[in-house]
Amino acid sequence: MSNASKAGTFLLGDRSVNRMGYGAMQLSGPNVFGPPKDPKAAAAVLREALAAGVNHIDTSDFYGPHVTNQLIREALHPYAQDLVIVTKVGAQRGPDASWNPAQSPAELVRAVHDNLRNLGLDVMEVVNFRAWGNMHSPADGSIEEQFTALAELQRQGLIRHLGLSNVTASQVKQAQGIADVVCVQNHYNLSHRDDEQLIADLGKQGIAYVPFFPLGGFTPLQSETLSSVATRLGASPLCVALAWLLQRAPNILLIPGTSSVAHLRENLTASDWVITPDLLAELEGVA
Repeated sequence: MSNASKAGTFLLGDRSVNRMGYGAMQLSGPNVFGPPKDPKAAAAVLREALAAGVNHIDTSDFYGPHVTNQLIREALHPYAQDLVIVTKVGAQRGPDASWNPAQSPAELVRAVHDNLRNLGLDVMEVVNFRAWGNMHSPADGSIEEQFTALAELQRQGLIRHLGLSNVTASQVKQAQGIADVVCVQNHYNLSHRDDEQLIADLGKQGIAYVPFFPLGGFTPLQSETLSSVATRLGASPLCVALAWLLQRAPNILLIPGTSSVAHLRENLTASDWVITPDLLAELEGVA
């Protein structure tokens, strides 16, 4: 059994995916902008992920911009039948590598078409609307106009399933009044646990929760407790942090990112580790 399969599966819409996936953000250049230094190395990571059983890749056309999706197409197209590619819309990049909102219906429609073109697809399996708060947390407010625009593209057959990113619980409910939501992608990890109740509520509905920055994001997780637990398990701290997420709730899907084949293989071993109740109790104190 491949490493990606060991953590089990969960439904993403009507597609069963391995809970260990891959996030493609780090494949582009520094600050997620421009081309990678070594495109062949980036392609090798993508191919290694699939060889290890990953069948859920998270991406966006504003990574690069356009660069990451083009790399995915060049490395993996024609795509494996079981591969689910999930993208997100709602932002754009400035020429200075800044992250800027792109939330009007026209901008969202254009972004979906950009994703389709650069990935070489006729239909996107899942499109997440990323609401605009800041890099780490959502801001409450109506998302009706934006989600309605994406729901119209779904009716046109350009999107199979819709999801949300960087949203509050009330925004999830608002979106569900417009169209089905198959996943929510928010900031959540061992030390940042604002979404405990939301994860539980989504789980009861059979909806996937996909934590972004599962290892801390641009500032990797650091904790004496985490390091101590990892030492006793014989694992790396980041593997333990991923293993903790897998044990936290069955509807959590992981998409840790890397531009290194070696680091990818290490991430995928997270499903090998079982954290015992006494060690889990210690990790509770990290938040």
